[in-house]
Amino acid sequence: MSTWNPENDVDLLSGSEDEEEVAMKRDFHGREALLFVVDANLQTGGIDRLMEAFNIIRTAFISGIMVNDKDLIGLIFANTKHSPPPLESSALDNIVMPDNCAVFLPLRQLTKPIVEHYLEFMVGVEAQFAKDYGLVEPDGCGRFDLMIRLCIELLEKCGKKLNNAKIVYLTDVSSPHPPSSNHFQASLQKASDLEGKEFEFHVIPMVDDFDYEPFYKEFITLSRAIELDAFQEPDAQMLREILADRKLKQDFLRRCLGHFSFHLGPNLSMSVQYYNYFQRRAYPRKVQILRRDNSVVSSKRVITVQKRDEESQDILHEYQIKTTGGWYTCNVGGEKLRISTEQLNRVRNLHKPKMLLLGFKHRSSLPEISYSKPSNFMYPDDQSIIGSKRLFRALWERCLAREKIAICLFMCKRKSIPRYVALVPVEASNKEEEKSYRSLLCGDGFKMVYLPESKHIRNIDMFDWNETANEASDEGVEFFKKVIKKLRVDYQPNLINDPTLEALQSNLLALSLDFTTDSKGIDNLLDSSAQDQRIEKLLPEYEEIFEPEVEPAKKRVAKSATSGATAPKVAKIDEEQLKSHDFLKELARDQRLPSCTVAQLLFILDHHFQVKMPKNTVKAKLVDKIESLIN
Repeated sequence: MSTWNPENDVDLLSGSEDEEEVAMKRDFHGREALLFVVDANLQTGGIDRLMEAFNIIRTAFISGIMVNDKDLIGLIFANTKHSPPPLESSALDNIVMPDNCAVFLPLRQLTKPIVEHYLEFMVGVEAQFAKDYGLVEPDGCGRFDLMIRLCIELLEKCGKKLNNAKIVYLTDVSSPHPPSSNHFQASLQKASDLEGKEFEFHVIPMVDDFDYEPFYKEFITLSRAIELDAFQEPDAQMLREILADRKLKQDFLRRCLGHFSFHLGPNLSMSVQYYNYFQRRAYPRKVQILRRDNSVVSSKRVITVQKRDEESQDILHEYQIKTTGGWYTCNVGGEKLRISTEQLNRVRNLHKPKMLLLGFKHRSSLPEISYSKPSNFMYPDDQSIIGSKRLFRALWERCLAREKIAICLFMCKRKSIPRYVALVPVEASNKEEEKSYRSLLCGDGFKMVYLPESKHIRNIDMFDWNETANEASDEGVEFFKKVIKKLRVDYQPNLINDPTLEALQSNLLALSLDFTTDSKGIDNLLDSSAQDQRIEKLLPEYEEIFEPEVEPAKKRVAKSATSGATAPKVAKIDEEQLKSHDFLKELARDQRLPSCTVAQLLFILDHHFQVKMPKNTVKAKLVDKIESLIN
């Protein structure tokens, strides 16, 4: 979304027409690359800080192989004393390796062996990192400019076309070199190389009180070609959480759903693009696997033309054609009419995606919540119509000043049904206390709210929908309407986990990488204390309207069919009793071994007979084994 900034694009429509008309470059066919760079100085502040950085990268590796396995991910260690070769040493044949840098993983598409190699590396990294990589002597400062050059070279020679490339530097040092050194100026000059290559640089502080002023404030502004005063210091903890979920702001805003023309009048239109208002969870792709060898099934569509004999139906001639060379046939008036694929596509593409302005309404006429369809977000785009940013800004500011919303007719894609939408102008939240994913991902623009139609609106009579069970009075129904209005929550999708997705990912990780994860599922929900405080104020009114609740009588304990008395409780068996061999014989004689747990049975075998069996052994087999050893 770096193409439009309301604070920078302040020119009005009356500007000169002889400005440079440079269309925005958009190419959505390349891959994304994420190159992690870990500063070896993290081990000086404690091994926990270094392990936290490795755990963030571990989460990115696992989520990458499950959701975005087409992306390229690499890992570099900076300011190291030693430079051991990576897993694929041949990948660095055309790379000039600088001193005090080590490439652990060149930019590669994630596969199961690569992720397993990183997981094996994390097992002993706490004790082996200082020995294998170390820290550059004497002050722990390597050449930052050479490290950036290595990152640029790895991105350029990865062998894939890149659409979005990012360098993520995890460190706790505010400046890589002293300000008076020559290396400091050489490092700042490398920022212009990043801006020219369109590579994004992100610094992720591993400490909360990180100072950007000595070096990174100027370096980031130069690499992004923005003013120094426009830099806003982010929250370090929030950056680490976003990186663990791979929800960087640039990632979200580049996920364009489509481009279309917004027609304001007969001879006035602008080019815009729209996105998801909230970033959606990406589910793993469906894969068909053969049962006999677990190989992936790949299918291709093949169109075959056959000529058959009318009497014997034997195939006289058969050949394959391309998809574009096919046709459709239909019977019209007793004759066969052949329609080519090109002719059919021309009919399908009669109406291109576009939006038509119908009028304006006051903002109060739109309800706060609409359940018709999830909203989208709209930004300007000078790709097809130059000047769209200025016109978009003028419309956005005017709607904000007069508290108006625009009612439009929107056709999102070809062959779709046009929908009525309301364009609501929104501003990015700049409140310091509001630190959430939404405040970081959303900007200034129009929120596209899909208006409900008559088929979406239902009127439910609360008195007739369940007459047999609804015996409440009118006063009681009105009371619970107030209770329902109090049950509201500020929806933040990053705080609520999808239990279905969590369970699916846990099963996939257990199957592919052979390790289990703690899946909380629906346990990680929002705090309901605020809801309780709102409803607590209505409790006196509830007691006045409804009668006090009477607890139901407890059921009597069932008696034994033989003795007519309650069955005696069996005392629990503890570990001290199981250590006695006489007590073990008593359990076997009374046939009480099945009442022991699996852990207790395994303890009996190990303690008395020195026999170890797998933990997943069935209880019946354990009991039979103990009885055979006792006898």
